[in-house]
Amino acid sequence: MALVLAPVDGHGRIVAPDGTCLRASIDIGTVTCRMLVTLVDGRRKLYEVARLYRITNLGEGVDASKTLRSEAIERVRCAIASFKAELSRYERDLGCRAELRAVATSAARDARNGSDLVRVLAEEGVRLRIVSGDREASLSFSGVSREFPGQSIAVIDIGGGSTEVVAGRAGEGIASARSFDIGCRRATEKLLGEDLVDPEAETRLRRWIRSEMEPHFRQLGETGLLNGRLVGVAGTATTIVSVRDRMERYDCSKVHGAVVTREQLADQRLTLAGMALEERQRVVGLDPKRAAVIVSGLVIMEEVMDLAGIGEFTVSESDILQGVILAVDFD
Repeated sequence: MALVLAPVDGHGRIVAPDGTCLRASIDIGTVTCRMLVTLVDGRRKLYEVARLYRITNLGEGVDASKTLRSEAIERVRCAIASFKAELSRYERDLGCRAELRAVATSAARDARNGSDLVRVLAEEGVRLRIVSGDREASLSFSGVSREFPGQSIAVIDIGGGSTEVVAGRAGEGIASARSFDIGCRRATEKLLGEDLVDPEAETRLRRWIRSEMEPHFRQLGETGLLNGRLVGVAGTATTIVSVRDRMERYDCSKVHGAVVTREQLADQRLTLAGMALEERQRVVGLDPKRAAVIVSGLVIMEEVMDLAGIGEFTVSESDILQGVILAVDFD
């Protein structure tokens, strides 16, 4: 399960394999904006050109106000403008135009003024689609499942505002998909707070997660959909590996395919929960801008693993970004 990088010539310049086109996807989440740039061939094989990300916290305050703050929209606009500038450089180097596809998820769909974000990005030349929780789950599964041909998998996508749980067999489609309005930003603002973790608040968070998710996981277990591999995608899952392995510089090739045990997850949560925010921001492998919400993400992942009855999960760098690029019904 290796990432396929775009080939380069002797001077380190990217070379487009015959029959490929340039395509990029943008995912605007509650916490993070990300862009994936790829070359795609006629067999739907992806050659990765570049990954970009920026923590913009679009969903700051959305759970309480149901409104995107103007300063948060501006942070996203700046991030997307920088992404587009980088994409233009690849277009010039490869001598072709890129197809750009952009989606926004939980924060944008929860907010009353999601159309403001759509309008602002339209002014930047980006057509944004705000996708439903079900559509988000479907796109994530499509992106992940290509890495596990023929396997039964349950994909856990912990975002800032929601968590998607999708199960099925790779190549055969989704057997079950559910989006829960429980994410690391939402949980932090609602219950846990950003600084030292209060054990009572953590207990309340765990009760909330179980009250929402337990019936669904019980049903998955009864139908045999938890008999395969558990796969974690997105920022919480990838950060767990980055912190565990003390990555001073993030290396997606080492994160992709890494296996995390329940014990390792618990150790990390105990350590980070016992730190003040300022100390947590200095932890090697943890983006300082993610430090405020990481403990909530770890608690969600712990509860998911316990409800699934699975003692380890595999981290995948293939997720909704690949699903958006590969979608044949995107328009």
